[in-house]
Amino acid sequence: MRIDLDDPRRDDIGDLVAEHLADMYAWSPACSVHAFDLDGLSAPGMTFWTARDERDAPADAEGHVGRLLGMAALKDFGDRSGEIKSMRAARAARGTGVGRALLDHILAEARARGWHTVWLETGSQEQFIPARTLYASRGFVECGPFTDYVEDPASTFMRLELAR
Repeated sequence: MRIDLDDPRRDDIGDLVAEHLADMYAWSPACSVHAFDLDGLSAPGMTFWTARDERDAPADAEGHVGRLLGMAALKDFGDRSGEIKSMRAARAARGTGVGRALLDHILAEARARGWHTVWLETGSQEQFIPARTLYASRGFVECGPFTDYVEDPASTFMRLELAR
């Protein structure tokens, strides 16, 4: 598996974003869906990565290798903290460690940037138990809403304080 910076507007990524949003709207009330669409993932202050299977295909013209396994983004708050956004493993790659690898990559990047806190919002429903378990395994703890979020029974807010 290879994790690289990528462009969320590539065709295969658009398909994964659409799948992600469809699931979010199926599992959560519409007012509680905070996943980003392609515009949000391409906005200033966002860093976007994909995980790809290097065994599947040679590099394309843009240097990206293989089948898309997952995606993740990091939103920079500008105060040495930020939020994980739209972390998703493709359905065929679930349970293979893609999410764990993307999360570890994001956390390494946040530490390299000298950040003190990484935040996230995820669902509180049963479908999100694997995500919450993964985040907790890396030290994330539940917290209250941050930035523009408000208390929401369909949301779980989490943060990780990084070593200073």
